[in-house]
Amino acid sequence: MPAGIRFTETMKGFFSTTETGDFAAADAAGKRDGSRLEFTVTIESDSVDQLVSDPGHRARLSGTVRAAALSPDPMPCEGDFQLLVADPAPGHARQMVYRMRMTTAAGDALMLDGTKMIRNHAGLDLWTDTTTLFTTVTKPDGEVVGRGVLHIEPADFLKQMTTMKATNAANPIEGLAAVAKFGMFFAGELFDVYGLVAARATELDPNAAPREKRPLRMGAPTVFPVTTDDGTEVRLTRYQGGAKGPVMLAPGFGTSTLAFSIDTVDTNLPEFLFEDGYDVWLFDYRASPALESAQTQFTLDDIAKRDYPAAVARVLEVSGADSVQVMAHCVGSMTFLMAMMAGLQGVRSAFCSALTFFPVSPLSNRIRAALDLGTLIQKFGKNSLTTDFNPGDPADRFLDTVLRTFPTRERCDSAVCRRILGIYGEVYKHEMLNEATHKAIHEMFGVANVTSFNHITRMIRAGHIVDAAGDDTYLPNIARLAIPITFFHGEENQLFLPEGSERTFQQLTQANDAALYTRVTVPTYAHMDCFLGKDAARDIYPLVANALAGHDVTLGRN
Repeated sequence: MPAGIRFTETMKGFFSTTETGDFAAADAAGKRDGSRLEFTVTIESDSVDQLVSDPGHRARLSGTVRAAALSPDPMPCEGDFQLLVADPAPGHARQMVYRMRMTTAAGDALMLDGTKMIRNHAGLDLWTDTTTLFTTVTKPDGEVVGRGVLHIEPADFLKQMTTMKATNAANPIEGLAAVAKFGMFFAGELFDVYGLVAARATELDPNAAPREKRPLRMGAPTVFPVTTDDGTEVRLTRYQGGAKGPVMLAPGFGTSTLAFSIDTVDTNLPEFLFEDGYDVWLFDYRASPALESAQTQFTLDDIAKRDYPAAVARVLEVSGADSVQVMAHCVGSMTFLMAMMAGLQGVRSAFCSALTFFPVSPLSNRIRAALDLGTLIQKFGKNSLTTDFNPGDPADRFLDTVLRTFPTRERCDSAVCRRILGIYGEVYKHEMLNEATHKAIHEMFGVANVTSFNHITRMIRAGHIVDAAGDDTYLPNIARLAIPITFFHGEENQLFLPEGSERTFQQLTQANDAALYTRVTVPTYAHMDCFLGKDAARDIYPLVANALAGHDVTLGRN
């Protein structure tokens, strides 16, 4: 038998029997009258392949509807579900359609029809679109009884992910493949954030089944799309562990926040801070491979002057805090410092890892900068680089053969590792990672645009922070960095040498109050392994928490 899929979904909202014309008016009337409607249904298809390939994308559903305005007792229901069917209405691309028959306690038959409208444009409206159901209840003759608007709450969606199971699978691998295929068709980014199966294929076999992920030891995340002043959508993902903070975590260039939240270690950094009572916000700025913006061209000035201000403003708006703390790594750290010197407000303290004012690099990276490889790549008509490896592509196989000869201490059998080395340099020490994390490295890396790469190269050649034109527009404003900052560096970092943060620390202590600044180094660690390392929860995360604790505040929950 083919592998099928089954999951349970709960939706809740407000419903009105007096306002039956307009959904917004019905929603407002239901809120005013305290009239609620909710349902919990199990949706099931005997074949994932058929569900995805059939234009009707039909599955069956059954469960229970609760609405005091319709029946004093829960109403059993059964019916049909259609997943992402074509929507003939202008302005929409797809619909999710629910049609369920139900019976009241008095024995009356009613029909509930619900539609989720998936808009025909890219971006992070996906969460709103796929979790908002416009609902109409009618009698058998078609007379409208009432209308309402239902939603999936984040906690319920996280629970829904745990109910998603393959049926009739021949083995666990086939089951994981079925769940992943359905998840990617169903929700894309939404499934990637909340799901328990990694969506990206392995580096060596594009057809391999995705791996199973462990549930993170945090509450349900809330995803916030943020639009910058140039119309770019970036993303904040909130895990509210307590009233400390809020603290924003920004990763390096070319990686997503999965570099912090990866499930392959026993405890990741967001989990550590969550358990310590912090309101944790993961910040995917426009260079994140998890976002469509990573495919576009931009400079580090855009991250500093557009992404950071928009993200900080959103965190303050939602949390109700007067200021945030920032924990930033690599280019996330450098662009944060640039943002502050460009006038960013609302930051109380910061923890800056690895890359600061001075991108002091080993010889291999200085050679890359001297050769101006980014400009050379653009001359060949390429505007992006990627760590993804396609074994079926002759060009990828040839490049991998070349990269095998690259001089490095970090020899590895992974094609993706070799591409990371070729593009960026020695990003981590292999001995500091466990096997599961090493196998999952491809999930957090991806595409990087050449324009930003050229900006980084220009800074390496200049020896310090400059804008995209090469002008020294940031460092003259060093007085704006008069906040508590902890500078952190792995002593064996061979991507950006510890000398860079030492020089930054010295310059700031001379320019501003020296008591504001601290510098911490750790032996045996290098660059990304400081946060991905198998023992980072023991060796590194307490250092981050201690630095934040000296400047955190306690707020009421919001």
